[in-house]
Amino acid sequence: METMIMDVANHVSIPTGVIGTDENDNIKVTHKAISEVRKIKAQNNIPEEYGLRVGVKGGGCSGMSYTLGYDAAPRDNDRVLNVEDLKVFIDTKSIFYLMGITLDYTDGLMGRGFTFNNPNATKTCGCGSSFGV
Repeated sequence: METMIMDVANHVSIPTGVIGTDENDNIKVTHKAISEVRKIKAQNNIPEEYGLRVGVKGGGCSGMSYTLGYDAAPRDNDRVLNVEDLKVFIDTKSIFYLMGITLDYTDGLMGRGFTFNNPNATKTCGCGSSFGV
């Protein structure tokens, strides 16, 4: 699937491909997060053709939690988004919870890791990895 990408100062904005959405629903990935995904792939000898799986699952202190991982290929009914030379796999259930999200990577004094800024979350937990809508 070919994805139209808008490269902004600090992030890449990717349309979800869901009918009726606009640019506010795009999934944004910061350049820092893209760089860290590439670094992790290289350090762990993950094959170049593997994609980043981004999703949500039930659980966590706020009701739902984010998931990140690598997959060799998309699953049935996945949306395949292209972020520069990286493939991002998102299942159709998760895509609706992830609309408008910004995936970032932080390595500051308060900790390091991937962060999710979700404008649709009505509640979040202190660890930042769980949310409710």
